Amino acid sequence: MGIGSLPVTAPDVTDATVAYLAPEGLVEPIVAALGGRVVSVRERLVLAREGCEEASWWAANTWHDLESRRIESIGDGAKWLRSMQRNWGLYTSGLYRRAALLEGKLPPLRSKPKPFPYEVPSSPMGSWTLWESDLMLASARCSSPFANGVIEFEEHKVGPPSRAYRKLWEALVLLQRHPVAGERCIDLGASPGGWTWALQALGASVLAIDKAALDPSIAALPEVEVRKESAFGLDPKAVGPVDWLFSDVICYPQRLLDLVTRWREAGMAKHFVCTIKFQGADEHAIAREFAAIPGSRVVHLHHNKHELTWMNVAE
Repeated sequence: MGIGSLPVTAPDVTDATVAYLAPEGLVEPIVAALGGRVVSVRERLVLAREGCEEASWWAANTWHDLESRRIESIGDGAKWLRSMQRNWGLYTSGLYRRAALLEGKLPPLRSKPKPFPYEVPSSPMGSWTLWESDLMLASARCSSPFANGVIEFEEHKVGPPSRAYRKLWEALVLLQRHPVAGERCIDLGASPGGWTWALQALGASVLAIDKAALDPSIAALPEVEVRKESAFGLDPKAVGPVDWLFSDVICYPQRLLDLVTRWREAGMAKHFVCTIKFQGADEHAIAREFAAIPGSRVVHLHHNKHELTWMNVAE
């Protein structure tokens, strides 16, 4: 048996029009959002009769316009994919040898860690899986430009006091926009300073806010101002205008929403990138309120854990 009373394999997966690839351990929120639209669940892949925006928030990758095809051979399957486009990412939960042989007949994908900043390739990335030995499922239109929603970066061993900057980098890559010299950022919940380091490295000035201390090497960087206080006690108008508001602060989602609302109503921030951290499934519904803010995007990043990232960037 699968999630709840759902069978692991539905009678006819060709009924599915969309698939959601869940991050590790996060199948449940996707299934809960879809409800009766679920056709089948196999490990991390959830097939559905029709899409649901809330399910896509939790997915590492959403496979739109899902197609199915019975294939006569490995070559036949590869030919079908190549007839649609060049780039294809494989997700496999079985039939590993046969899937690998088919993958070997497709153009290879570059899997090297990416530098930052990084420009997303213009060529689309499709997704496919071998559901049965002769049944393929594929989507040429996916939510992520990366195979299985995974992007890894070239790490900096010296400089950042934590690896949290990778989450910020991923969000900015998806936005295809980032702070530049001359812009002012505020980093809420900044300690130990990973996001502050990344923002300062882009040439922006950074106001780092946290009751905990920043790493001394980060606090001493040019264009970094540190205030040892709570992000929730700040008066936006007293802080003054900022181009970017960033938050990776640990708090209940409602408290973050109240903070964001206060800054938006004050008109003191143009762009927002915030991590919504959840304590339990009963808090997931508040993501709808973030998504309802005009111009918003809610995603689960590869570098997120049990959390979502809310992004709102002015035109």
